[in-house]
Amino acid sequence: METENNNSPNLKLHPIPSPITHLSFMASQIWLRIMAAATSITAVILLLNSRQSKVLFGTDMDARYTYSPAFKFFMFMNVVACALSVLSLLPVVTLGRKFSNSINYFYLFLHDLMLAILLAGGSGAATAFAQVGKYGNSHAGWMPICENFGKFCHKAFSSLVLGYIAVFCYVLLVVISANKARQIPV
Repeated sequence: METENNNSPNLKLHPIPSPITHLSFMASQIWLRIMAAATSITAVILLLNSRQSKVLFGTDMDARYTYSPAFKFFMFMNVVACALSVLSLLPVVTLGRKFSNSINYFYLFLHDLMLAILLAGGSGAATAFAQVGKYGNSHAGWMPICENFGKFCHKAFSSLVLGYIAVFCYVLLVVISANKARQIPV
């Protein structure tokens, strides 16, 4: 006996997402973008207000974020992430329409991936500089400054924690967007 030969063209059937799944996708996108924007701008505000002056050995010394290119890069990346998070709310809301173009999910994935990478780079650079500020570097002869500038270091540390929360929000957005972009018919 011969098995049945299926010569019919392959019809790709794509399941229609349930309204609850689409609603949870939209809610998570909006909530995580607002959370990333809020933590990014709060990290910037904390870093901008982290200046501390002190008299050491008869000399007036101060610690500022502007003395470090790593902190400047961290601040700039958080400003960019905040602005793009707010601006990306509009495409996310338009994706909520019933007949939106499915390729836009892929563009949203690329947007989220680029911001996650930029935020991670800024946070990593600032963390490396903060580590040298806290512990010093005996090989290079750099002394730790956090013993003398505690207020500055605490605000910089808090800013870094908020920056990493924004990175985590964008990593979650990348995973969610990748999952949604994966469902694009090819």
